[in-house]
Amino acid sequence: MANIFTSSIGKKLIMSITGLFLILFLILHMSLNLTSVFDASGETFQAVCDFMALPIVGIMVPILAAGFVIHIIYAFILTISNKKARGTQRYAVPNKAATDSWSARNMFILGLIVLLGIALHLTDFWAKMQLADWAGGEVANPNDLMAATFGSLYVTILYVVWFAALWFHLTHGFWSAFQTIGWNNEKWFNRWKWIANIFVTIIMFGFAVTAIVAHCRVAGYCCCC
Repeated sequence: MANIFTSSIGKKLIMSITGLFLILFLILHMSLNLTSVFDASGETFQAVCDFMALPIVGIMVPILAAGFVIHIIYAFILTISNKKARGTQRYAVPNKAATDSWSARNMFILGLIVLLGIALHLTDFWAKMQLADWAGGEVANPNDLMAATFGSLYVTILYVVWFAALWFHLTHGFWSAFQTIGWNNEKWFNRWKWIANIFVTIIMFGFAVTAIVAHCRVAGYCCCC
């Protein structure tokens, strides 16, 4: 059991499992956010946020946070050990061309951008809603937060850049996670890459649409929404 936490393969396996777990969270998060796009009144989005604030849902927050922390810690550990051992290769794959892709060579930098984006998002939303609720303070209205955050073109662009970095990070991380798990035969190698591209594109497109529509509503470009 100790080898899982200390061996190179074990560390990559932990990275893969926590990464896939976080992708599942992003699917849920994106789906909930999209309710704000299809209901201009904001009632559906408010109802979704009220549901997410229930204690039974709140117990998932520490689990999610633990997943993030573990993923980040092992990312740093693997990056350092890989640089010492064999240069820039970060994932065990049967095809060297895959590790020579731009996203593969810059996974650490992309990870840092993703981390900064998470900090921005937590400051803009989580701190003013879930954290405020736990601290017994005034909880901000989610629709007001959407308008205040994405009403700024500058902030909206920052979020879109974050989503783009997430796209590069996740498309590589998604299929490489399955390679690490062991589904790495030649037949499925290219299939996982295609699945990753399509799957992650849908998720990031949903996030980007949510931010852009929110900005357009505040700016008055989207009077029909």
